[in-house]
Amino acid sequence: MKKNSGPAEGDISLVYSVRLPLSSTTVNTVADLVRAHRKKIRSRWRKLNAGRIAVIALAHLRNDERLADLAGGAGVSASTVRRWVLEVIGLLAARSPRLDRALAKVAKDGGCVVLLDGTLIRTRRRTGRADRKNYSGKHKSHGLLFLALTDTKGRLLWISAARRGAASEITSARHEKLCARLRELELAAVADLGFVGLDDGAQEQPAVITGFKASGGKRLPTPKKIVNRLLSSLRAPVEHGFASLKTFRILTKVRMHPRHATALVRALLVLTHHQVAR
Repeated sequence: MKKNSGPAEGDISLVYSVRLPLSSTTVNTVADLVRAHRKKIRSRWRKLNAGRIAVIALAHLRNDERLADLAGGAGVSASTVRRWVLEVIGLLAARSPRLDRALAKVAKDGGCVVLLDGTLIRTRRRTGRADRKNYSGKHKSHGLLFLALTDTKGRLLWISAARRGAASEITSARHEKLCARLRELELAAVADLGFVGLDDGAQEQPAVITGFKASGGKRLPTPKKIVNRLLSSLRAPVEHGFASLKTFRILTKVRMHPRHATALVRALLVLTHHQVAR
């Protein structure tokens, strides 16, 4: 019996063009980073130039194109495309703002309030003990939890490191020492009811401002309902920040290893800044 190791579709590869909805400035910026990195590590030769590598990496991030499909169109292997994508992600993530610098910039520009929220980035279900860690009972799915800060207009300022999906938003904020950093710069963060109790130690001047929760089966009085509505209208722009980040379809469901998730989301934050600033 003759063994056939060729692809099921046959030996003929068909290539088609897909529009990449990103500006040429963004593509050139990524290409410049790749060129500078190649010069730094003294990479003497690659099959494609920096511009083509940038387009392939951005196609994977923006349109969630499969690595094997991109590899077939470029005439390289899927492992080579994976290496290029991870290289671009690392170069972009290194330019992501740190928490202390992001807050210092807000204070320097005369701001006094930032918006705080969390989101779950869905991932593949893992096997073994890692399965329970990444399962979020709130969202009924597997994923990783990220916190984000935006300004009052919804522009993303900072993205936290990935936390397991079973963690709470308050636990993640405490891990980042968010209240202490805000209080150092005399800033305040407006958050939703998921952060109630985060900054109970400072009743006079809290660093995190939240609404009121009903307890004991009792209804909230009218004044507290009005406060909740005002805070909801104030923190509404933070949803626009997450929406702009999730236009990158790779975040629909992250299939790469979770250890790359932090660098991935922070790289997309840098790309979002380039898209907004152009």
